Amino acid sequence: MTSRTLHDATARPTGGPGFRTVLVANRGEIACRVIGTLRHLGVRSVAVFSDADADARHVREADVAVRLGPAPAAQSYLDVDAVVAAAVATGAEAVHPGYGFLSENPALARACARAGIAFVGPGVDALEAMADKLAAKSIVGARGVPVVPGAGEPGMSDDDLLAAAGAVGFPLLVKPSAGGGGKGMVVVRAEADLPGALASARRVAASSFGDDTLLLERLVEAPRHIEVQVLADTHGTVVHLGERECSLQRRHQKVVEEAPSPLLTPAQRARMGEAACEVARSVGYVGAGTVEFLVPAASPDEFFFIEMNTRLQVEHPVTEMVTGLDLVALQLRVAAGEPLGLAQDDVVLRGHAVEARLYAESPERGFLPATGSVLVYDDGGAPSGPGASPLRLDSGICAGTVVGGHYDPMLAKAVAWAETRDEAVERLDGLLARTVVLGVETNTAFLRSLLADDDVRAGRLDTGLIDRLVGSVPGSGSVTGPDEGPGGADVRRSLAAAALFLAEHAVVARPGGGTGHNRMLGEGTGGRDGDPWRVGDGWRLNGDAAARRVLLIDAGGGAHEVRVSGVVGDTVVHVPAPDDGAWPGSTTHAVRASLARDPGADGAWWLTVDGVRERVRLALDAPAGDGEPATVWVWHDGRTVALAAPDREQRAARARADRRRARGDAPGATDPEVRAAMPGTVVSAAADGEPVTTGDVLVTVEAMKMEHPLLAPHDGVADVRVRPGDLVRRDQVVAVVHPHDSGAAQPAAPVPQPDTQGAS
Repeated sequence: MTSRTLHDATARPTGGPGFRTVLVANRGEIACRVIGTLRHLGVRSVAVFSDADADARHVREADVAVRLGPAPAAQSYLDVDAVVAAAVATGAEAVHPGYGFLSENPALARACARAGIAFVGPGVDALEAMADKLAAKSIVGARGVPVVPGAGEPGMSDDDLLAAAGAVGFPLLVKPSAGGGGKGMVVVRAEADLPGALASARRVAASSFGDDTLLLERLVEAPRHIEVQVLADTHGTVVHLGERECSLQRRHQKVVEEAPSPLLTPAQRARMGEAACEVARSVGYVGAGTVEFLVPAASPDEFFFIEMNTRLQVEHPVTEMVTGLDLVALQLRVAAGEPLGLAQDDVVLRGHAVEARLYAESPERGFLPATGSVLVYDDGGAPSGPGASPLRLDSGICAGTVVGGHYDPMLAKAVAWAETRDEAVERLDGLLARTVVLGVETNTAFLRSLLADDDVRAGRLDTGLIDRLVGSVPGSGSVTGPDEGPGGADVRRSLAAAALFLAEHAVVARPGGGTGHNRMLGEGTGGRDGDPWRVGDGWRLNGDAAARRVLLIDAGGGAHEVRVSGVVGDTVVHVPAPDDGAWPGSTTHAVRASLARDPGADGAWWLTVDGVRERVRLALDAPAGDGEPATVWVWHDGRTVALAAPDREQRAARARADRRRARGDAPGATDPEVRAAMPGTVVSAAADGEPVTTGDVLVTVEAMKMEHPLLAPHDGVADVRVRPGDLVRRDQVVAVVHPHDSGAAQPAAPVPQPDTQGAS
């Protein structure tokens, strides 16, 4: 365990909640968020980090930073002994767990108590009572809180549950008692399907949670997910801070949240709030917690208890913005034994706030997590923390941040407040448009399209809305937007900017220089070391300059050939026209363009196209390995695209592959190259040089709590190019099966793994 410190632990702050030093047992944006409040209160902050996070933003912002261990969460952020040892070593008087990781783990609360350190959260009894869904339903139901009708007790066999299903009624939901995040949940619409669903749910529950206890619940069709924020102290005070609408979810993961709910009337809000307070009282709850309810779409006057999250929630900023309270500061007050100093009548909701979660993920690839290095980051000038309004951006990244596959892919939370819901949504869209992240794919474009949906704008929400929209909402990586043809003005500008940026860096292939992308041959108007023969501007004796041809490939696989003539300061750029049918030799549209650096911000340039000058952000991601093309990242007018820029050798290889695919239209044709569908860590690999048959597992990649087996596309001999422990990039060739032919090897269905960090 190693640490570094910025000031003395014995220095007593001028204010604060009775603590002089607090350790934050988390990472990313929530660690930065908690550290911000500690700084405001004058409390010394201690960060913890894994090897993967040694230079992370939360480490830089804390007063002290302590290494926990290697990158895997089980050896670092989930190591209770290491966290408590870090607290003891730094003189921390309290541990704030954030959310995810150890935040709801009774073992951390017990270990803190043994060490004489305050745990910023509820007591062990409350943690354990609410962790068991069966026990929680029984406890709150006895206090008169409505629960979803169902059946289930510890020790009930499949036969017992089958017998009880009739009383519950179909359709119903099979749920692991000890689970979370939707894992193991199965919808059953007919009695004949129940035995298989029970067997499947038990397997998942046993492997994921170590407990195969199941319960049955009535399925609430197209429900709204509404939760209530509660606060309680050790002096008997229990209050609620209103509700949050969390119905916009994907795969049981919240995406956009808001406060208050556009559904509830003041009378409904009061009833639900009192029910939430009764849930907290039922287990002697202390601290900040969230009580979650389902509200049937067909009967909005009804609500049913789902569960209680015994920690701070990801979406707590929307509550802070409509109440004006700092929930972390209140958590610290309670943990120090002080009264809340807040009565129910003191809680006043003002205006409306909406939050969107910014993830490193690829919508085009089924929202698989994305990795990479942040080359350019700009928060649009939005401040962070509870004092920020009307715009707020709580972020855990900065330029240079490496986004890996070990942890949850959430990068930041964008939040907007206004007097009305419509204005808050508009402000949030504007903040997302101004937030620039280059180097890592994000879901920003998907979020903006979601916010523009008519049902979302009208407040007609339910937990299935996003799943219905996924097929129709565009992602973030294709050049062509929802209302643009391939030759639209925005597309022309993005392609022109990328081509000019490559020309500015003179990124060209050179004999004997590999792919050549790392060879920067001056700044476009002068060669390296002043050598005029290496300018790369297409100059020819007794003739017009030759046009430089740049092939740009978007995330959807669309290819766009752009021709650049002239010098960077005064260039004619030929981009594909609206009737473009194929990238080589197609119809083009000529624009006069120039690119000039803007020294005012990182990666900022002024792009002038046909006399119109606009600011763009650009970054060049050099190839990570042999045979990999460089990537040009372009942000323009609120949209970001990543464009691969293959050199001559790679273009030739692409053309050969296209010809192989054209010849391999017959059934059974496959590609010998096996590629990683997403970035991650190799956990197993077949022996190199061994014969394999179609469907054999060649490599297994672990990423974001899932294992992804990559299979042999055909019979042959395996040329395996990775080993266990290797980190692989998305689309990296991990194996080649000789021979032959064409097609594409597809990864098998992911195998679920136990959670390491949630972000609910």
